[in-house]
Amino acid sequence: MQKQLLSGNEAIAQGAWEAGVAVGAGYPGTPSTETLENLVRKDNVYCEWAPNEKVALEVGIGAMMGGVRSLVTMKHVGVNVAADPFMSVANTGVNAGLVILAADDPSCYSSQNEQDSRHYAAFARIPCLDPSDSQEAYEFTRRAFDISEEFDAPVMLHETMRIAHTKTMAEVEGVRTEVAPRDYTTQIPKYVMMPAMAVGRTAATNEREDRLLAFADETDLNRIEMRDPSIGVVVAGALYNHVREALPEASVLKLGLTWPLPAGKLAEFAASVDKLYVVEEACTYFETRVRALGIPVATPPKGRLPRSGEIMPMHIRTAFGIAEPVHIAPAEGLPPRPPAFCVGCPHRLVYCELRRMKAIVTGDIGCYTLGAVAPYRAVDSVIDMGASLSMAHGMELAGTSERTKRPVVGVIGDSTFAHSGITSLLGTVYNGGVGTLCILDNRTTAMTGTQGNPVNGVKLAEQMAGKSPLDEPSGKPLDLVKLCEAIGVDEVIQVDSQNLKDIRAALKTAIGHKDLLSVIIFKSPCRLIDRSRKPMPVIRDCRRCGTCIQIGCPALGKDETGFAVIDPNQCIGCGQCVQSCPFGCIQKEG
Repeated sequence: MQKQLLSGNEAIAQGAWEAGVAVGAGYPGTPSTETLENLVRKDNVYCEWAPNEKVALEVGIGAMMGGVRSLVTMKHVGVNVAADPFMSVANTGVNAGLVILAADDPSCYSSQNEQDSRHYAAFARIPCLDPSDSQEAYEFTRRAFDISEEFDAPVMLHETMRIAHTKTMAEVEGVRTEVAPRDYTTQIPKYVMMPAMAVGRTAATNEREDRLLAFADETDLNRIEMRDPSIGVVVAGALYNHVREALPEASVLKLGLTWPLPAGKLAEFAASVDKLYVVEEACTYFETRVRALGIPVATPPKGRLPRSGEIMPMHIRTAFGIAEPVHIAPAEGLPPRPPAFCVGCPHRLVYCELRRMKAIVTGDIGCYTLGAVAPYRAVDSVIDMGASLSMAHGMELAGTSERTKRPVVGVIGDSTFAHSGITSLLGTVYNGGVGTLCILDNRTTAMTGTQGNPVNGVKLAEQMAGKSPLDEPSGKPLDLVKLCEAIGVDEVIQVDSQNLKDIRAALKTAIGHKDLLSVIIFKSPCRLIDRSRKPMPVIRDCRRCGTCIQIGCPALGKDETGFAVIDPNQCIGCGQCVQSCPFGCIQKEG
């Protein structure tokens, strides 16, 4: 055994590799992303980024049908995207082991909502494992593949951000178990989910559920830790550690298998304590099910735990009336540090122009969501991946632009367009929609760590080997112009998103059409992949109008007298401020 300091995601990758996984597929999404990025570095396993989570799961299903163990990774909102194949494969069962990593994000650190993916496991009636640290992340991943094959079911491996990104010590074997591919035989009643076959598979799922209910009470994945019998806590995942810190004397039923719940063990534990409490975050997944078993659940003496956000030890102490340890007071007077576009970000000038035009912007998921905050305030909605283009069509159907005298513009990134924007655009074209749609092509999936995607053609293995999206890819990059033209977009314009004059002209032209559908592709690489620097501009005879400051560049500021200044440590010489100054006071040096 080897001791290693691993994050939960690193531990899952290690466990999957040791379990003999042959194929890994996923879509990058915090907090799950690093799992495949670590797995792809290992021998004898193939990993890829898929355009979206549905496709990733379908790749994993194909691999397991073909006889090899597969791991599919996604964040919680990605489970929504993959729900269709997810529910079907729960019925078909598996050939080789199939494990689906669902990474939740309580407190919305990098997400548009909070949700508990374990509801999907319960909905689909498949086993769900919930590790509480990196050691268990490693061990549970290995066991998940065995459970999958034993019960003929996909297995959900559930984690939260706190598990995914926290590093703890783990003992790992460091040796891969090579699992021979299982034979493939045609099984139409098992895998062809037409109605007559699906009915038969539902009967098999019912039988499997009975076996899993018995397993839940027998497995050591769930364990009772008796201490003070006056307080009993049902808990799982990272919150187990928080309960142990906040209530060190409390008895605990630690759940490692969170679907199905162990009815017998829950009843046994409830009978052994004076009061039973449930500690969970962002939902009442456990409490609802424990109460449904007829087991009373007490409310903490000082009131319920928060209904949203991460639950920390201080929340537990407060709810149970335990004094919080004295902490060092936070420093006072520190300036706020709101998120902002990077220096030289190619999205900046597009949003400045949309703000100037007073456009109603239906936005999407990605870095460019920051167009909603100061100083731009140029994004009116962010709902889900791909929604921007569909919603822009819907707003046009509602006559919004005509009534408000403001143009409606849909804005989406290149990776998000490949994820779920293509079908949105296709729907608008098919139904004769009009208006202006923008694709911000910055050559990467920037928000989750500059991963490859179908638009830049960089494969996962190449990305982890250091290949830049600016290099010639080995994959086949999607030509956005040809795609838009092929599906029937009336007007397709490609613009350098670092050129303000061209941005302004393209938007003016597109918005000026009343009966056409225009797609503008704003193309320029993300500054995280193109770190080249040019000479810093110089400021002469500043008029103190403040216009340059309004582009929101972190390298631009004012001195105590109101004159514009440029921070030489941050400026990369992109020239956005040069183009923005109405008086020509900022000039390229030389």
